[in-house]
Amino acid sequence: MVNYRRNFIEGGTYFFTVTLFNRSLSLLTDFSGELRESFKACKIKYPFKIDAIVVLPEHLHCILTLPENDCNYSGRWKFIKSHFTRQLRALNVELKKDQHGQYNLWQRRFWEHTIRDERDFQNHINYIHYNPIKHGYVDDLNNWALSSFDLATLNRTLNFI
Repeated sequence: MVNYRRNFIEGGTYFFTVTLFNRSLSLLTDFSGELRESFKACKIKYPFKIDAIVVLPEHLHCILTLPENDCNYSGRWKFIKSHFTRQLRALNVELKKDQHGQYNLWQRRFWEHTIRDERDFQNHINYIHYNPIKHGYVDDLNNWALSSFDLATLNRTLNFI
């Protein structure tokens, strides 16, 4: 097994990919309101800024900036994933359990990349916003509602949460 070491920088800006366990599901887009509520609840308890985001049916990409003196992005993802799972259970969405009795909704790990500089930041924003086209969901970025693309092009503040 690869020994992946995470990079923890207080007040850092990070690119993330978070994925459902079953990549054939579309729960993130089907229940985008509940996902939004999970981000809101997390942001109240553990503040952060969303610099860019795209939500696809079975995975999402985002760039988060943490407050100074804080590098606990793993705790935030644990909160968001757990909150979203509980919301789906409350809606009686059928979720499978693993051999340990835990819901098998999310992949256990997530991809994290520390943003190094402005060029790296812009490259990852472009990657995020282009993702719906890359995966064949739309031909025009303006046609994917669950993205911060229109806000970035108009220099507006992100209002996902």
